[in-house]
Amino acid sequence: MSVARLHVSVLGVGLCGPGLASWSDARRVLRGDAPWVEAATALAPPSRLPPAERRRAGPSIRLAMAVADEAVAACGLDPSTLATVFAASGGEGSNCHALCEALAAPERLVSPTRFTNSVQNAPAGFWHIAVASHGPSTSLSAYDASFAAGLLEAAVQVIANGHPVLLVAADVPYPDPLHRLRPLPHPVGTALVLGPTTQASGASACVQLAIALESERAADATRCRDAALDALRGAVPAARALPLLEAMAAAERRCVMLDAGGGAWLRVDLEPAGA
Repeated sequence: MSVARLHVSVLGVGLCGPGLASWSDARRVLRGDAPWVEAATALAPPSRLPPAERRRAGPSIRLAMAVADEAVAACGLDPSTLATVFAASGGEGSNCHALCEALAAPERLVSPTRFTNSVQNAPAGFWHIAVASHGPSTSLSAYDASFAAGLLEAAVQVIANGHPVLLVAADVPYPDPLHRLRPLPHPVGTALVLGPTTQASGASACVQLAIALESERAADATRCRDAALDALRGAVPAARALPLLEAMAAAERRCVMLDAGGGAWLRVDLEPAGA
């Protein structure tokens, strides 16, 4: 059984991961024109934030804001006008670890800043403050299916409201000992600015998507063509976006199946702009 297909346009893309410094840098790799060389993910302090907040921004906030900045810059829209959907499988692991250490100590003194920055919607809060946005924002988690859940939520909002939505999916590793229970080898983040198909004009519109949730279908998740990149896709929930980004980079028609959890699948059919 599948619901009605949701038709949206991709107006901007952001990407940051190991050996994938940005969407613009990674496109040759995703097209297969250059080999993927694994390297540490660089997480620069967010330039949009004031110095004090910049120093306190943890890895998940840095990653989310970096990919959001790239996607918004690509489409040329005013970020203060965009509704947002932020998806993460777990949240801010470093602050969670620090809070657990504090609660295990005899004094049990919890830093208010640590607590504020540990919540699931911390990246969304920092982003909206940084761009002076009063737009609606949703923060969600669906474990390994978080990217698919975020993509579906953002597409529904575009169809329901007729306005562009910024989707950000980002995951960062936990410190030990949490890392041993939830091993995420690298930080990976991606961002998509989705808009109505009527907005798909000009250079910013790179692809159109037709999205459907299928609950009665035996399927396999679409894999990356490169085996090493596919290992990254399987290891980090936010990297589930990579097959979708591969098709965008190659400007090709492609059906991408994303595991939406609970036996459901998200089918995404891509149509390159101008095809």
